Amino acid sequence: MIAFFRQLFLAVVGIGAGTVVAGGVYALITSAGLMARLIGKTHTAKYAKVYETCVALGGTFGNLWSLYHFRVPLGEWFLAVCGISFGIYVGVLVMSLAESLNVTAIFTRRIRISKGISWVILGMAFGKGLGAWLYYSMIGK
Repeated sequence: MIAFFRQLFLAVVGIGAGTVVAGGVYALITSAGLMARLIGKTHTAKYAKVYETCVALGGTFGNLWSLYHFRVPLGEWFLAVCGISFGIYVGVLVMSLAESLNVTAIFTRRIRISKGISWVILGMAFGKGLGAWLYYSMIGK
């Protein structure tokens, strides 16, 4: 009986803490105007509720998964699709944040680049991907 109450307590604390963290992340995304900027850049204003729902459900699912470590037996192809999707989301979020904070304009002025900034950004993204691939390929050995 004590084990049941212990699990119940852990569930309440875990879901509560996850909700607070997810709320903080969502507040950061919305207060910095990242979601609005992303919707504006992709011209998908009619799907704004879908964006918000996906962020909320992703936070909830991630919280439950990190707490209970349940299996999702959908195979390696699903893992690959999820990994690519997560990477795209993080990349878009980071670039949206950088654009909202005007980092790109400041960066180009500091290093005096007038042409080819898209190549610089593409090179940084390629380097990040290569670094992640090397890091994760060496962990398995």
